[in-house]
Amino acid sequence: MGSYDVKQEVNDKYSLRGRVFNKIREDILNGKYKDHEELREVAIGEELGVSRTPVREAFRQLELEGLIQIVPNKGAYVTGITAKDVGDIYMIRSKLEGLCARWATDHITKEQLEELEENVYLADFHAQKGHLDQMAELDNRFHQILYEACNSKQLARLLVDFHEYVLRVRRKTLSNGGRGKVSNDEHRQIMEAIKEKDKDRAEALANMHIVNAYDNMVKNGLYEIYGKTEE
Repeated sequence: MGSYDVKQEVNDKYSLRGRVFNKIREDILNGKYKDHEELREVAIGEELGVSRTPVREAFRQLELEGLIQIVPNKGAYVTGITAKDVGDIYMIRSKLEGLCARWATDHITKEQLEELEENVYLADFHAQKGHLDQMAELDNRFHQILYEACNSKQLARLLVDFHEYVLRVRRKTLSNGGRGKVSNDEHRQIMEAIKEKDKDRAEALANMHIVNAYDNMVKNGLYEIYGKTEE
């Protein structure tokens, strides 16, 4: 019975190019750079203490991800993520999270299942205390355990990327409209379905969990964090 460790990314992540790419991407997703802002190779290179070459390579990779646009003879400009992108990501992610829970039902280890149970228990405790940072941390870890348990590095990588793309808005959803407690109740139901080896139910619950998170985001006007939806 195998599992994919999300924490063990491909070696490239830890190479110079990989570190530069991940730092710039993180800065874009965290809102350090505004949409349409120009990214300057020299300035970023100086800030990160690297030459222009790994920055230029990171720019090409970021363009493939749709986070920047490179205009020949002009420069690189942030395109970021729009509200429409967030909606698309949530809908795609809902299907993939369902598939992940389904596969995790077949491959999860005893240790991973025990960690899921402990995660749900701790999240309940912190929800009662109003500890939002700890809840957000446990929410992230719950999904990471499933990504590791699904036994597919391809699916895990896709879900990790989607998770990071909407990180700003996800942090806010846990503190709005009692979503944190409701979210953890949904985690419990997913965990119990996996424990009972009911993969159909696990898939359906994981799918609906993400749809509910998206609906909560829309209801609380959290789209505004990403600006207007593209027409």
